[in-house]
Amino acid sequence: MKAIASLTFILLTVLNVAAAEWVVYEGREGPGQGKHIVLISGDEEYRSEEAFPMLGKILSQRHGFKCTVLFPIDRQTGEINPNEQTNIPGMAAVATADLVILALRFRELPDDQMKFFVDYLKAGKPMIAARTSTHAFQYSRNRQSPYANFDWRNRDWPGGFGQQLLGETWVNHHGVHNGESARGVIEGLHMKHPILKGVKDIWGPSDVYGIVRLPNTAQILVHGLTLKGMQPDSLPNYDKALMPMIWLKDYQLPDGQPGMGLTTTIGAAVDLESEDLRRLFVNAAYWLTGLTGEIPERADVSYVGEFKPTHFGFNAFVKGRKPADFELK
Repeated sequence: MKAIASLTFILLTVLNVAAAEWVVYEGREGPGQGKHIVLISGDEEYRSEEAFPMLGKILSQRHGFKCTVLFPIDRQTGEINPNEQTNIPGMAAVATADLVILALRFRELPDDQMKFFVDYLKAGKPMIAARTSTHAFQYSRNRQSPYANFDWRNRDWPGGFGQQLLGETWVNHHGVHNGESARGVIEGLHMKHPILKGVKDIWGPSDVYGIVRLPNTAQILVHGLTLKGMQPDSLPNYDKALMPMIWLKDYQLPDGQPGMGLTTTIGAAVDLESEDLRRLFVNAAYWLTGLTGEIPERADVSYVGEFKPTHFGFNAFVKGRKPADFELK
């Protein structure tokens, strides 16, 4: 009996430690009941580790989706560390996801973690890729991995994950980084698209990304207009062309089923203080999970609890946080 009790204690301890590496928000009443969204944070600069818990709370508590939020975790401390490029515990949750939302940059995940994401893509399931996800993966030159072709620098599969599946990889900062902000300009041809329902005013402090290879098959919903300053009323910089900012594009891995993705190059945590940008994310979650008819006229995207995002910047993340700090209070 003592041996059984000891084994039970060990198993419970292991489960508790594992569960502490991510956070789950069970869905309340709403159209999203029965749907599971996995939000994968993992970028060094734009504070997705703050943005995704906020989005997960809204999607779960306002709209009924079960949401699992994953973080880059320091193996030694168990703390959230955006500079940890090789560890995102809980990727197994992707196996039961109806939608994956990712904000990754230069990740090199272990094959046993990456496999869950690649299998998800092979199944042709939907995704929302934010900001630096156009260059989500970067593998060491000598790394032997079946997923190394996802590297944004890949030449055999040009541009890797970003270019091949989303439509573009890293190009440049089209706006002056941290000096010119971005205004979203809705594409008139698609202004009636369900994802744009109730969406009119998109602005964010992060600058516009350069986009040069997006295929004609992509459906641009919002263009990015560069502003000359860091305020919503800053004057437009008409010397810089509009760039695609938010678009839909189908994708298919060579040995997989066809799928659909929404890419948005605006998506820093501070960008998501824009109510209509949050609304676009929520609308996209409905549309991509087959709930188009349930999209509200004006989706409730009010915060669940407090949201005071940290401004973007390298090594500017709040130190010492753990996933438990983002649990519902």
